[in-house]
Amino acid sequence: QVQLVESGGGLVQAGGSLRLSCAASERTLATYAMGWFRQAPGKEREFVAAITWGGSTTYYADSVKGRFTISRDNAKNTVYLQMNSLKPEDTAVYYCAANGAQRSKIRVEIPAYDYWGQGTQVTVSS
Repeated sequence: QVQLVESGGGLVQAGGSLRLSCAASERTLATYAMGWFRQAPGKEREFVAAITWGGSTTYYADSVKGRFTISRDNAKNTVYLQMNSLKPEDTAVYYCAANGAQRSKIRVEIPAYDYWGQGTQVTVSS
């Protein structure tokens, strides 16, 4: 099974940047499409960004387009989420997820993902 661990979260001021990392213990991560989701207090978990296994296709939620960038380094079994121009509304626990069944496709729905990390907290102050 794919084990995912997020890191890089923290407390930043509005307008600042953070880079989240999602590391896998197995090299099979290179064969999975990956997604980032987030869940703010009192809200449902929502899609943020996704990338196909080869990194050739990415997709973003409208709320983060132009500010966030998803990327991956399969050799390091790691997926990244670069977050710029952060807003207080970005405050949430951020989760990475792996989709091995449709690794060449972009999926935005939670049930499409087979494996999830424990999440990393991102807090943006105004």
